[in-house]
Amino acid sequence: MLKLEAVSQHYGSFRALTAIDLEVLPGELVVLLGANGAGKSSIFLSTSGLKKPTGGSISCFGSLLTGRTPSEIVRKGVVLCPEGRKLFPQMSVRQNLTLGAYVHRSDNSGNKRKLEEVFDLFPILAERESQAAGSLSGGQQQMVAIGRSLMSRPKVLLLDEPSLGLAPLVVKQVFEAIKRINKAGTSVLLAEQNAYAALKIADRAYVLESGRIVMQGSPESLMRNELVREAYIGA
Repeated sequence: MLKLEAVSQHYGSFRALTAIDLEVLPGELVVLLGANGAGKSSIFLSTSGLKKPTGGSISCFGSLLTGRTPSEIVRKGVVLCPEGRKLFPQMSVRQNLTLGAYVHRSDNSGNKRKLEEVFDLFPILAERESQAAGSLSGGQQQMVAIGRSLMSRPKVLLLDEPSLGLAPLVVKQVFEAIKRINKAGTSVLLAEQNAYAALKIADRAYVLESGRIVMQGSPESLMRNELVREAYIGA
């Protein structure tokens, strides 16, 4: 489904990514593990079209994404939920969610159904749909950000650090929602520093260091790997 082949990304003389080979198969939930600066966000920026790769190619369902605009990539079904939520704080929850349906703005009935699905996934958002997004708790804002991405009807959802700054109980709720999204048929590429929680719901995982993939495998094999445990999980 989603395939990155020899993808490189440079910012001036800095090499953020070097020859990245990565794929997400239909229905998979794949995790990217790595410290800050390892290259996780650069993979998402390159894939979503927000930053053109310096080299290599990115495709989805055999259709080349490299060189396409972000809106074209969203129409192809690859949607980014960025780190930091990037909400419009003065706008209501409903307005923020509706913005995610921009590329499908002519399909009113389809957008209404999708909004109902988001409210079913996050009932608290239905209760607070008229409330300003900036007045919500951090966890609720993250739910809005994920819901907005779902309004774009992704085939592949790119989730960049969704648990960042959230309380443990809220992290659990967010990860349960991600699992539901995946089980409903959406492939997920998840970048996370909370390695233990991410590996518990993943099908496969990649480990990044300094812009390179240094390890990949099943969650079980990475959980057993001493280097992975020391760096990302702890004893």
